[in-house]
Amino acid sequence: MTRAVVCDFGGVLTTPLIESFLEYQKQSGIPFEDIVGAMGQLTERTGKNPLHELEKGAITEDEFLTSIEQEMGGGVSLRELHQVYFDHLRPNEEMIAFVRSLRVERGLQSALLTNNVREWEPKWRSMLPEIDEIFEVVVDSAFVGMRKPDPRIYELTVELLGGAIRLEDCVFIDDIEVNCEAARSLGMAAVQFRSNEQAIAEVQTLLDGG
Repeated sequence: MTRAVVCDFGGVLTTPLIESFLEYQKQSGIPFEDIVGAMGQLTERTGKNPLHELEKGAITEDEFLTSIEQEMGGGVSLRELHQVYFDHLRPNEEMIAFVRSLRVERGLQSALLTNNVREWEPKWRSMLPEIDEIFEVVVDSAFVGMRKPDPRIYELTVELLGGAIRLEDCVFIDDIEVNCEAARSLGMAAVQFRSNEQAIAEVQTLLDGG
């Protein structure tokens, strides 16, 4: 029996993240593929993915940007990425209302589980001012030192829900399939978000025992 919902933030409760990154590419003239390529080169050379390290709070946003700029050969500034990203990220009101209804109307416990950046917390929280009304638990990767799809972050989230909630009692919603696969491997039901209509229908089917 489903007793809790665990939901991602970016790309589920917001517009698609790629739209914001593409707007940054348009405004800056820096191809997004070049940034991704620089991160890949850093990962190969150091054995650590800089984005993963950023999302685990192991490095600061400044350290992350500096490493990418240097990898791209200097003369490149990524300092406006943060602002452009949030200027073009919007709340997904339909999904926010749906997740709220799961708690208010169905009586499910609820948790937000996000891979995020420590310095971005004020920005993304301001997009969802009712966050503490909708979610009993908020787990931000940058503050707990681990990120999805690490099994430990799912286990921590469910532990923080308290009571007798088990992983098997949860429905997990995320826009990235590898994160959903990790949740399923732990016994959670998981829905990969592709559209509001699709995700809401799949969650409702799971809740109705389908």
